[in-house]
Amino acid sequence: MPLSKRAIAEFIGTFWLVFGGCGSAVLAAAFPGFGIGFLGVALAFGLTLFDLAGGFACNGFAEHSPGGYSLVACLVAEITLTFMFLMIILGATDRRAPQGFAPIAIGLGLTLIHLVGIPVTNTSVNPARSTGPALFVGGWALQQLWLFWLAPIVGAAIAGIVYPAVLGEPEQQAKAAATR
Repeated sequence: MPLSKRAIAEFIGTFWLVFGGCGSAVLAAAFPGFGIGFLGVALAFGLTLFDLAGGFACNGFAEHSPGGYSLVACLVAEITLTFMFLMIILGATDRRAPQGFAPIAIGLGLTLIHLVGIPVTNTSVNPARSTGPALFVGGWALQQLWLFWLAPIVGAAIAGIVYPAVLGEPEQQAKAAATR
């Protein structure tokens, strides 16, 4: 598939995740009488803040963390959550995995990641997801945005190294060992 089509598909997918996740948090989570609540927001790639003054579903650490978690705790959480998410994606899309089940594994993995991460940082694991709301809020959200670019990149890079080293195909491991 040409790079241009892959880029368009990535844009649409990222837009849908940000729109659906932030939209469910901001508009539907606390809707009187019909709110989807914490679990519903997590299932919809959720976030916990519901207005612009409160952060418009931005990611944050320290006083902007939903649970008041420190910078270091948020950094470790985001790296770990991104690492696990990429490990799930790599495993679910591996040619050895049962075909047709990747969306289920990835979707349920993302739900669990949000259930764990929402109280810590509002869950990022994707720089694009973090950037959109931060651009609307400005100020503190833009000042803290660096963490939500750095942590997903580091977590994904670690997964990119660990997955093939630990779970790669035996012939690939043998070839890699032979070239060392």
